[in-house]
Amino acid sequence: MNSPPLRESYWAADQSRPVLDVAIGEVLAEVAAQEGDRLALVEVVPNGMDSPVGAASTSRRWTYAQLNDDARRCASWLLTQFKTGDHICVWAPNVPEWIVLQYGAALSGLVLVTANPALKASELEFVLQQSQSVALFHLDAFRGVETGAVARSFASAKLRCISFSGWLAEIRRTEIGALPRIDPGQPAQIQYTSGTTGRPKGALLHHRGLITNASYVAARAGLDHSVLLSPMPLFHTAGSIMSVLGCLNSRSTLVLPLLFDPGTVLDAIAHTRADTLFGVPTMLLAVIDAQLQAPRDLSSLRVAASGGAQVPPELHRRIHDALKLPLLTVFGQTELSPIVSQTCIDDPDEQRIHSVGRPLWNVEVRIVDPNGDRVVVIGVEGEIQVRGYQTMLGYFNAPKETSETITADGWLRTGDLGAMDEAGYLRITGRLKDMIIRGGENIYPAEVEACLLRHPAVADISVFGAPDDKWGEVVAAAVRLVPDVPVTATELSAFCKTEIAPHKAPTVWYACTGFPLTASGKIQKFRLRDAAVEGELQRLS
Repeated sequence: MNSPPLRESYWAADQSRPVLDVAIGEVLAEVAAQEGDRLALVEVVPNGMDSPVGAASTSRRWTYAQLNDDARRCASWLLTQFKTGDHICVWAPNVPEWIVLQYGAALSGLVLVTANPALKASELEFVLQQSQSVALFHLDAFRGVETGAVARSFASAKLRCISFSGWLAEIRRTEIGALPRIDPGQPAQIQYTSGTTGRPKGALLHHRGLITNASYVAARAGLDHSVLLSPMPLFHTAGSIMSVLGCLNSRSTLVLPLLFDPGTVLDAIAHTRADTLFGVPTMLLAVIDAQLQAPRDLSSLRVAASGGAQVPPELHRRIHDALKLPLLTVFGQTELSPIVSQTCIDDPDEQRIHSVGRPLWNVEVRIVDPNGDRVVVIGVEGEIQVRGYQTMLGYFNAPKETSETITADGWLRTGDLGAMDEAGYLRITGRLKDMIIRGGENIYPAEVEACLLRHPAVADISVFGAPDDKWGEVVAAAVRLVPDVPVTATELSAFCKTEIAPHKAPTVWYACTGFPLTASGKIQKFRLRDAAVEGELQRLS
């Protein structure tokens, strides 16, 4: 899109592509009718692991015709058990049954509530109660946890518990009946926010927003009859929307790992000849490490795409050096169905590496002074706000939180800090709530993290504010070091001060083997901060 240089940080909606005013099930039926023999879904389970649903095979495959048939039988079965508009919760890892249920719920007009399979019982109970779910779909057991027993502990007259074991065979015995007409504006899912700062909220997302956004993401990523390998969890929008619906819109094949394991991912790429890889930065770093240790044939890959956390330039370099690929990045959040902006292969390297791209079609973006609603000039940092077709219907059963997030004239306050250049490319600088205020000086963790990732001893890093009596806050860093590359806190501090202003350099250092992550791969800085205060982190000397 060629347009005059921007003078202020406001992007008007690009209407050159239409908003898709269709429901999810309509698109599935259309693709099945036009390209029914096209491979839609490939199951991937780590070697030596049994099927978590008791299936005879751990490498099942579906064409689009088969997936549509299963989805319609599922929808018919659901309508014998529940009524249109009911909320049903799914608490499971990436099993194909999850996707069949997703499409079945969409076709029957039920609202799918997605729950992280890592949730503890009390956390799951919160989701079930807050979402007013009438059913819980689950595995009997997974990774040593008796998930079936946990699920059944919640069974009541108001909540049915349904195991995925044998479930697919049951719905395949169901005759396909008349299905309701679904309005594109109807709710399709309740997705719970990541919880980087506290208890999650349920974003109520509609068919129109999800199917349109997924089509735009696929188009900008160049998906077209492609083979996408995505270990992104289905309970998150990156899995069930960007990956599942992105493949649907582009007539692509989704290669679905049960769980993220870098060796399994690499083997599956080589076996399926996948051409596109999705993953958050922590996943891609692990894939790079595994490929360097035991190289596989990845010649089919043409591009990788990442989001969920700030992608520093150093990760672009590592991806290029190790996998010989360009890396595309996205920016968004659950409340926006989920993607706002995205880079593409044709972007100049400077913008592709140092930005999160330009806004997708049919969305307005502005950057305002964090202290008010004034649009800032080009290049000035502020809060990113978004308005468009993809905005959630609201937080379910939380009107106060909804009104605090969406303004009266429809702008959604993302809480993300960023800047826009004259061509409309966005750069993310951090979160309003993550900003460190050291003696009145604003410090953005993303800048410090990008600097430290350039050090050869640093594999991954998270920078956060630690309480301090004198300064209010000081800059702290939790570092995951490259094995067998010794480094001291003094050396890292000295390196920082050669790259950025001295007051931005961390003064407190911790050594970590991993980080607390949200479902979307974002580091939970508040948990690191709490652990530091409680003395639970190991100091780096």
